[in-house]
Amino acid sequence: MCVAAVAWDCHPDLLLVAIANRDEFHERPTAPLARWSDAADVIAGRDLRGGGTWLGVSEAGHFALLTNFRDPQGFAHGRPSRGAVVTDLLAGRTPARMDAMNPLNAFHAAAGGARFLTNHPERLDQPLPGGIHGLSNGPFAAPWPKTAQLCSDLGIWLSGDDRDIEPLFAALRAERPRPADPAPMHSPEPDYAPVFIANPRYGTRCSTVVTITRGGSGQIAERSFDAAANPVDTRRIAFRWPAPG
Repeated sequence: MCVAAVAWDCHPDLLLVAIANRDEFHERPTAPLARWSDAADVIAGRDLRGGGTWLGVSEAGHFALLTNFRDPQGFAHGRPSRGAVVTDLLAGRTPARMDAMNPLNAFHAAAGGARFLTNHPERLDQPLPGGIHGLSNGPFAAPWPKTAQLCSDLGIWLSGDDRDIEPLFAALRAERPRPADPAPMHSPEPDYAPVFIANPRYGTRCSTVVTITRGGSGQIAERSFDAAANPVDTRRIAFRWPAPG
């Protein structure tokens, strides 16, 4: 279960702002945010079991993130790792084997624009206009309440003048869902309704904030958490994004 909000091409100074939580089993081995030694322009965390990632940037001019689509009937063990989708997008490649993977949602932004991708209930590659877009583990067209909550918090931050990213980390730390009326038909179970999942077995492993200015100056920051939901590390890496020519 993951949640993300992305502001794309809708602010006079910032080309992209993305905020996201990665929810995963705490026992799953993971490498923290870093520049990849085998792909020098890629900056991301890494799933050490599947080899891919859930969110990252490339100094070649790509940003991508992935969420699983919650569909117990559509899930099967032994399928290709969904993290390869983000790895492909960061390399500028068309994602391979998406149809063979378990259900997923993905967001990709590059010089040509932004798009939403999914393989459930059927494969879709949809261009997106400038604006704030949310992804979680349900349908893109029917956002879950926590997705709408995170998009609202991102919009409030963008409307202010302070560029401190700590309020965005605070939005990602929300452990109580706000009332939603009416709730969408496909909502998360109560244990997974908050933006931040505090659970010792399966919960929020890290929060990530990405900002890219229209001049091409970028920063990606990752705050990781232990099984008790305590912050254990915060990493920030500056990067360059190709400015419009």
